[in-house]
Amino acid sequence: MKLTRREFAAGITVTVAAPYVITRAGAQASTIKIGMCVPVTGPAAEQGLWAQNGAKLALAAVNKAGVLGKQVELVIEDDQTTNPGIVLAFSKLAAQSDIVGFLGSVRSTQIHAMAPDVLKLGKPVMIGGTDPTLTHMNNPWLFRFRPNDSYSGRVIADFGVNTLGKKKWAIVHSTDAFGTAGGKALSAALEKLGAPPVLDQGYANQSQDFTPVVLAVKQSGADVLGTYFTFENDLGIFARQLRQLGVTIPWVGSPTTVNVSAIKLAGPTLYGTYGVADYAEESNETSKAFGKAYREAYKTAPDLQSAWTYDAITVLSAAINKAGSTDPGKIREAILGLKKFPGAEGEYNFDQNGDGLHGYNVVRNEKGAIVFDKHIEFDD
Repeated sequence: MKLTRREFAAGITVTVAAPYVITRAGAQASTIKIGMCVPVTGPAAEQGLWAQNGAKLALAAVNKAGVLGKQVELVIEDDQTTNPGIVLAFSKLAAQSDIVGFLGSVRSTQIHAMAPDVLKLGKPVMIGGTDPTLTHMNNPWLFRFRPNDSYSGRVIADFGVNTLGKKKWAIVHSTDAFGTAGGKALSAALEKLGAPPVLDQGYANQSQDFTPVVLAVKQSGADVLGTYFTFENDLGIFARQLRQLGVTIPWVGSPTTVNVSAIKLAGPTLYGTYGVADYAEESNETSKAFGKAYREAYKTAPDLQSAWTYDAITVLSAAINKAGSTDPGKIREAILGLKKFPGAEGEYNFDQNGDGLHGYNVVRNEKGAIVFDKHIEFDD
């Protein structure tokens, strides 16, 4: 299944009124089943709903033409926003032998937790986690649908140093796999630019008070802030306390900073900040078409939570058609063989590690509206 940009754009204008099937049990032999681990409960439940919305929109377009002459069925299990929860959810899905591929988590720590079972099962799993190590641990079944944080760190550093002209950095990051990897990537990129951070401050997820973290930033003498927040609610609390304590230095954050949920939670405290975004609606024609279709279907703007799952369903379905088979090995080779594949998040060119995207968009929060600035692509 090879789509041109025109065909892709036309496909995603199909709304969720088109035929699709979602179930939690009871597959029909006439369907091709894809499993999805997603937070239905827990602190990321709202983001889980966005992820499901993106997958549903993809099913609407995919099922209009069918895959190998069949409809695609999505089997959902709640990962509860926890590591044990996603291991349990994936085990339930893996026990269903007729599921041909899976969508995993957007959270790196959860993917690390489920990775041993993914390797044991030997079927393709689409992921959204951005820890660079996820696709470098000899697991051939993980395929990433967002750029990894070796790219986000380089873009944040480049933009802050070369565009904003700031060299005294404070880095704030979660201490989980995502935040730790992101913080290290940003620090390494700053070192190469001759601007080593004056502060590298970690925090625990689900913190209720960020006062000590904010005070550390304030007392560091930093003139710019770089962040990697895992959960939007944490970011919202941090942003409000940052402004309450009078910290107004420029802020360039990871994609969480520009998520719709974060923007709602933090409100005006995020106005004027910058972020790197794998999905930016104005970045290309395909992204614009996806944004239009999503708004028509759900009456709100999309973000990365829905864009990456849309692309994951679309690419996996295209790979199955290209392979002409649901054999895991053939699907894997078909995914790796997809080149210049237009997606909502960008153009996919999978390397042998399973990374499909290799750059980021820089965006700015203009009074709650996310404005596209530029796209930065890397060859390595």
